Parts: sequence; structure tokens; C-alpha cells
Amino acid sequence: MGVTSWIANLGGFMRSAIGVMAIVWLFIGGVAAEQRGNLATARPSCSSVGEISLTVAAGPLNYQGLNPDVTCTLPQPSA
Repeated sequence: MGVTSWIANLGGFMRSAIGVMAIVWLFIGGVAAEQRGNLATARPSCSSVGEISLTVAAGPLNYQGLNPDVTCTLPQPSA
């Protein structure tokens, strides 16, 4: 096995490893959102969707004290 084929295999391994880490990161964020009760809202609003998205994207950082808080208002349609 030559050096070039070893390097090529390493690149494929790294892509796979990064993909698995990203999936685990988002899964942990989803668990954190569920534990905080973010997913239990009956009627989604701009704030709740934003907060859920940030909580999932923050992943394990939620367990280090990160607490995403989103406040937003949507414009009302004109009459």
C-alpha cells in the first residue's frame, strides 16, 4: 500500500468521521431541546422555532451553560 493510497483512504475516513460527529452533535442538541420542553409547544411561533433551532444547533454546548433565547415579532398582514 503506497503513501498516496493511504492518504486517499485517510481523506475518506475524515469525511465519514466529520459526518458522524455532526449527526451526534445535532442529536445531542435535539435531546437538550426535548429536556428543556422546547418541543412541547402546541402552537409554533417565530420565537419557539428560533429557540428550538438554536438549541439543536448548539448541541453539547447546552450542557455547558449556553441557553439560547430568541425573541422576534412577525409583521402583521395589512387589511
